[in-house]
Amino acid sequence: MTINSCSKLTAIVLAGGKSSRMGQDKALIPIQGVPLLQRVCSIAQSCADTVYIVTPWPERYQNLLLPGCQFIREVPLSGEPLAHGPLVGFAQGLAEVQTDWVLLLACDLPRLRVEVLQNWVTRLDRVGDNAIAALADHPKGWEPLCGFYRRRCLPQLLEFINQGGRSFQQWLRQYPIEVLPLAEPEMLFNCNTPEDLAKS
Repeated sequence: MTINSCSKLTAIVLAGGKSSRMGQDKALIPIQGVPLLQRVCSIAQSCADTVYIVTPWPERYQNLLLPGCQFIREVPLSGEPLAHGPLVGFAQGLAEVQTDWVLLLACDLPRLRVEVLQNWVTRLDRVGDNAIAALADHPKGWEPLCGFYRRRCLPQLLEFINQGGRSFQQWLRQYPIEVLPLAEPEMLFNCNTPEDLAKS
């Protein structure tokens, strides 16, 4: 992996979910002694120069802050409750990005593997010009919360949101996407319930 790959990449970590099925804030749950959000941010930092944490509650995570990570406060859209889902949080983060590519990660991925992400980074130079994103896929659709997006997709994303769209899958269905190889799908296991946590 060349040094240049890193300098062309920003990471956005989403920490705006209500964690209602978990019964406690997922971002703060320790995995091997390290809060999940901090763990995901450390992995993001090994792939990208700049890491943004998009959350409605920066104060809640202030004491976890890793050097080099910056908070972007997620704000409600006019007339909507804050629980507008990850697509809106991503758009608010993407507006701050300066690099061509952004790595998007959910904060609840306890099995994330840095070597897989770094391998994916090396592929970005070969992604076709018409693709707006490079993502792993699974039988239900794309894996939107662990993958790469071109910064220039922001106008299309905002247009989709302004028309009431909130689903990553519906938005991605409209555009060409580069498929990333995923030999071990369990890397994208996400922690939603206490039962999931017991497995991680």
